[in-house]
Amino acid sequence: MGKRSSGESRTCSCDHKEKMSAEDQLIHKRLSNIKHKIMVMSGKGGVGKSSIAVYVALSLANRGKKVGLLDIDLHGPSIPHLLGIRGLLNITPDRQILPHSYNKNLKVVSIECMMQDTDTAVIWRGPLKHGAIKQFIAEVDWGSLDYLIVDSPPGTGDEPLSIAQIIKDARALIVTTPQEVSLADVRKSINFCRHVGMPILGLIENMSGLECPHCHKEIDIFRTGGGERTAKEMNVTFLGRLPFELSLVEAGDLGKPFANVKPDGPFAKALNEIINNVEMQCEAQVPADTAPPKEVQMAEGSKMKIAVPLAEGKLTNHFGHCEQFAIIDVDGDKINNKELVTPPPHEPGVIPRWLGEMGVNLIIAGGMGQRAISLFQERGVRVITGAPNLEPEELVQQYLKGTLQTGPNVCDH
Repeated sequence: MGKRSSGESRTCSCDHKEKMSAEDQLIHKRLSNIKHKIMVMSGKGGVGKSSIAVYVALSLANRGKKVGLLDIDLHGPSIPHLLGIRGLLNITPDRQILPHSYNKNLKVVSIECMMQDTDTAVIWRGPLKHGAIKQFIAEVDWGSLDYLIVDSPPGTGDEPLSIAQIIKDARALIVTTPQEVSLADVRKSINFCRHVGMPILGLIENMSGLECPHCHKEIDIFRTGGGERTAKEMNVTFLGRLPFELSLVEAGDLGKPFANVKPDGPFAKALNEIINNVEMQCEAQVPADTAPPKEVQMAEGSKMKIAVPLAEGKLTNHFGHCEQFAIIDVDGDKINNKELVTPPPHEPGVIPRWLGEMGVNLIIAGGMGQRAISLFQERGVRVITGAPNLEPEELVQQYLKGTLQTGPNVCDH
């Protein structure tokens, strides 16, 4: 293949930036028509997270709220199965994706509803996942919604991180079961939310006891109360606990949620209380118990020190091998000082320690490996990835104004 001219390279780069800008504008337009955004997540699989997403979405819809349910569990989508949805999504001539209308108040979108063969394995890495999620949000014609419920896969990987980056005002609803192995993982989910600055709507304890169908005594299959204790210890709102309901096992297999659930039974009563708490928390402006820990509050306070890796005076995607760092002192919404410093030789763990000792609170980067991100988080330093290749002052000003547009983390190691 022949070499491209420098002019051709610049044209392709500009076209890409214009495309990304148009997509970001469309995302902003879509999200502005949605009042509340809730991401349902869990620290581990098998806790009934997707079922909780369905129960919350359908319950809110049954109360007359306009609800969207977005399934971003790209490798194991289960929302269509739980709701009994079949068939592909329709796409309009102007490339808008039309969600399935489960009923007059509930719209549903899942990756499975865009695949000809539902048994096909989705083998995607981080950037492809991020792009697909952005497409779901940008190109789906949700209309005006009271709630968008996002069902994410278990853990704290690419998908929940993408939601935190794309939907800036999303809140996390975390699902756990009472046993300690689940509670240990849910604490990681809580810390994930605090590190990325996502408010936590609350914690739900699922599979919390079973009422014997014969003697009607409660059986603690996995014990009970662990979720509430964890919520109290981690300063998170406890939304309630849901017991086992035997009829829901068959209902889920049939794709008929709530089939044969007694309206006055323990499950229905517990779910109704949880939905009351969800609505109450959503209507609250900034719940006190969802505030991030002190180290994050300090980083977002009136005085900050922000580091930006540079090459030729602009942000570079190669964080660990950059030419210089711009260290920018911020007071309130103003830049007080900028200093250009040369980093030490690149070795594992050296730069996180070096920047931490300099008092840096925030890193704005194009790409960064997961190990480096973890090292910064351990020091209470927040990391933003996927930032555009701009001059450091412009990046910081956009960040302070809340207009910084980010894409996928371009580093995948």
